[in-house]
Amino acid sequence: MKNPENLTAYILCGGKSVRMQAEKGLVTYKGRPFIRWIIEAIMPITSNIILVTSNGDYSLVGLPMIEDVYADKGPVGGIFTALNHSKTELNLVLSCDIPKINTELLSKLTEESSINDSSVTFLSDGKNDYPLIGVYKKTASKTFSDAISADKLKLCSLVNLISHQKIVINSDEKAHVQNINSKAELLSLNLLDQ
Repeated sequence: MKNPENLTAYILCGGKSVRMQAEKGLVTYKGRPFIRWIIEAIMPITSNIILVTSNGDYSLVGLPMIEDVYADKGPVGGIFTALNHSKTELNLVLSCDIPKINTELLSKLTEESSINDSSVTFLSDGKNDYPLIGVYKKTASKTFSDAISADKLKLCSLVNLISHQKIVINSDEKAHVQNINSKAELLSLNLLDQ
């Protein structure tokens, strides 16, 4: 990306983790917490990384943390918090449960978003969309604020209502965007990588 100082990365770590029964970003994969794999993928693009969480356990990674402006509003609330906090036009927003994400995909995503006028640019595999692997323009903040006020908290529905661009990944890249939500998914991920 030509201008990395115009990009802030936010990792949303505020989910309830009901299916995982543990804080998802701190679950380990290949001996390291998910959050560390994600940070490692972001670092070549920007070192301006902030965690959206109220869980003090994340202090182990030594990055700034901010709490949700509105509690219990899911990813829509997390993205609003990020955009409300941000000082940059472009904001890479990622969930904390994608340990296999890589720099190559994130570079492609941020490059495309920087040359496109859409409010949000996110990855898609052609069938499933991944708005929690996306770049959100600061100007989308009001849309998210309005959605919270109206209690319209379905992220996919919201991003489809605003100007958006989908970056379609190929089948080889699908494993990199898989979110790991349950102990069974974690087990199968670890088995696949042995």
